[in-house]
Amino acid sequence: MPDTGLILAIESSCDETAAAVVQRGERTLSSVVASQIATHARYGGVVPELASREHLRAVVPVVRAALSQANIALADLDAIAVTSGPGLAGALLVGITYAKALAFAQDIPLIGVNHLEGHIHAALLNEIEAGADRGPDAALDAEAPALALVVSGGHTHLYHARPNAGGWHYSLMGRTVDDAAGEAFDKVAKLLGLPYPGGPWIDALALYGNPHAVPFAFSQIKTKLHLVGKTPRTKAARSAPIANLDPHFLFSFSGIKTAVLRYTELNHLRPQTHEGHPNFHACHPERSAAEPNGQRFPGKPPKTKAEALALCPQQTLDLIASFQHAVVGDLMKKTFAAAESLGATRILVTGGVAANRELRARFTAEAARRALRIVFPSLALSTDNAAMIAAAAWPRFQAGEFAPLTLCANPALSLGVEAPR
Repeated sequence: MPDTGLILAIESSCDETAAAVVQRGERTLSSVVASQIATHARYGGVVPELASREHLRAVVPVVRAALSQANIALADLDAIAVTSGPGLAGALLVGITYAKALAFAQDIPLIGVNHLEGHIHAALLNEIEAGADRGPDAALDAEAPALALVVSGGHTHLYHARPNAGGWHYSLMGRTVDDAAGEAFDKVAKLLGLPYPGGPWIDALALYGNPHAVPFAFSQIKTKLHLVGKTPRTKAARSAPIANLDPHFLFSFSGIKTAVLRYTELNHLRPQTHEGHPNFHACHPERSAAEPNGQRFPGKPPKTKAEALALCPQQTLDLIASFQHAVVGDLMKKTFAAAESLGATRILVTGGVAANRELRARFTAEAARRALRIVFPSLALSTDNAAMIAAAAWPRFQAGEFAPLTLCANPALSLGVEAPR
């Protein structure tokens, strides 16, 4: 084994094929991401079969590009890391199969990494790299216990992350009981006729609306007494049960998604397009009844923010701003409540939604008000990437926690244990 501290990681859990080389879990030498947005945009969401096919096309050139950018060869590596779950089964298998082949050919260890743990290490990696010039105190901060909010298109989870014998131990504090926050962003954007992925469009347009125009509210999630003590019935419930979680730290975003739908219906803002003009709001609501089978008139969604603003009435902009303000507010309320219950002094906010402008601004302000340290990954590390997988693999490498070459994809892989109520 070369003992260089270099780990090549591969990430293919959803719709981005990524590879990166990170040294000793703290120095990123390369990070390459091949996005599939153009492939899935026409469907308004990720199509699993297409995602797998695109991973097959991209994985080899992406890995070669990562090695080239790092100016190293496969022989220089200490290990290969790969996302083993959660995610899309077919997509995960592409990355896992290629990683196993590389590890076998080079006779080096294979390390399976949980995608959720990777997101947490994206924030830790950014903190370490940003504090590299601040001396040893910064390194100590990066190893302190923290409350981590992982918020993305597929996940909304709260974890208590604690150093443990050179690695990390995670306790699940809370999670969504239905839609993830990022999923709600994308679905609301799709409802309003905005392109995929919808989260960045919502964030960009919210600047032009009144965040207090529509009074969205979240109700308290209560334990369903008739289910207490019974075997979980769904795969999601089995992989991340909520029976032992404090209801105050549980999220639910399906309700606000439905509220947006009802608001658009009552105010004639249902998206439609008419001949020759891409329009995602109801310029002519009287014509929608004449559409066969409820189909929209032919047209295309806006391609730029300027186009979207030109087509959006102020009422729609107010709706968008109010929706985003409410979702961010709910994330803040429960995250800071969990931090207070733990006595945590540091909060990690990571995942694709962590790139949201309003979320970063409001979380930062509230953390300052409470004298808490808050850490975000860089924008590049917020969305799916392989650098975070390599960073999460380093403690496992040091502990000798290697995966067998029989490693399989686990689409429902969970992270952490349930915190007692």
